[in-house]
Amino acid sequence: MTEELAKGLDGILVAESELSSVDGQIGELIYRGFSIEDLAKHASYEEVVYLLWYGSLPTEAELEHFSGQLAEARRLHPDVLLTLESLADADEDPMAALRTGVSMLSAYDSEASYTTGDIEASRKKGIRILGKLPTIIAAFQAYREGREPVEPDPSRSFAGDFLRMLSGEEGTPLARETFDMALILHADHGFNASTFTSIVIGSTMADLYASVTGGIGALSGPLHGGANQEVMRMFRDIEDSDRGPIEWVNEMQERGERIPGFGHRVYKVKDPRANILEAKAAALAEEGSEDRYIGYAQEIESHLTEMGLVEKGIAPNVDFYSGVVYDQLGIPFDLYTPIFALSRTGGWIGHVIEYQEDNRLIRPRARYIGPTEADFAPIDQR
Repeated sequence: MTEELAKGLDGILVAESELSSVDGQIGELIYRGFSIEDLAKHASYEEVVYLLWYGSLPTEAELEHFSGQLAEARRLHPDVLLTLESLADADEDPMAALRTGVSMLSAYDSEASYTTGDIEASRKKGIRILGKLPTIIAAFQAYREGREPVEPDPSRSFAGDFLRMLSGEEGTPLARETFDMALILHADHGFNASTFTSIVIGSTMADLYASVTGGIGALSGPLHGGANQEVMRMFRDIEDSDRGPIEWVNEMQERGERIPGFGHRVYKVKDPRANILEAKAAALAEEGSEDRYIGYAQEIESHLTEMGLVEKGIAPNVDFYSGVVYDQLGIPFDLYTPIFALSRTGGWIGHVIEYQEDNRLIRPRARYIGPTEADFAPIDQR
């Protein structure tokens, strides 16, 4: 009897996890029992990472200690900065630069490999990795702009200091709050491709740097991490054209093209994270940020909903509004996916730690469909 083939592992259960749950039928996302709406409204990114790694929300004292550790870990070794400067000079892709920078961090961590499997040591290592990601991205961008990186300030929040290091400016309270919320929304999302990649690497008991580097590599693919850039590319093309948003997407549909930011492998209704980001984009517009792209997004969503796309299970996902928000915050277009990685690293590390507590090497099989009776010929007879 031929075994059923599950291409892409669709519907295959490979592990159990307490970190996050996605119900695509009703549009629900929870982290360890807490709704994404409650966490986005009331928590900080540091609190959410603590929740994912330790299993509960921190007390005030625990949060202060954890946030302080993350903040103190932001500073980069001079050699890493030199490498980032070289990559910027070579016009390297930002995700590739991030991947290289994270991989290089292990050279300056005396506990990079030999503590694998020790949960508390892995958490400490995770702090050293996650804490440095904002600085890597901001420093790379500074070098691309021909200026020296802004030094990290451990007295500031994770989200707030990143925005300051990236632009050299404080940013408004709403901007810092919005970016912190965006990090929360992207922190975890079940066994997606990059999370599963990190877990597969972790299942070999490789060090945490390898798992995070692998996650970044998986996220760099356009089918996973680059969708918000495709949305913004569409909006910019609309802006540069002589056609309105509705006419533009109608023409895309007539050509049989997929509308960027619509549809999801899991969600059959509107992504709950999209609702939250849409509201923040509107709030930023009211405060004075650019509002043309939020207008495009809402007009297209309304039109496609009226056309029955949502009824068919093709609804706006988080990427439909995340790029709009990043644009309003003044974040460069090609840093959207590195920021996704910055946020999702909290989830990757949490999953690797959880999986290694009851580790089993992940080793699936493939069905062989090649020849079975090939005759070998010596090289002089081929």
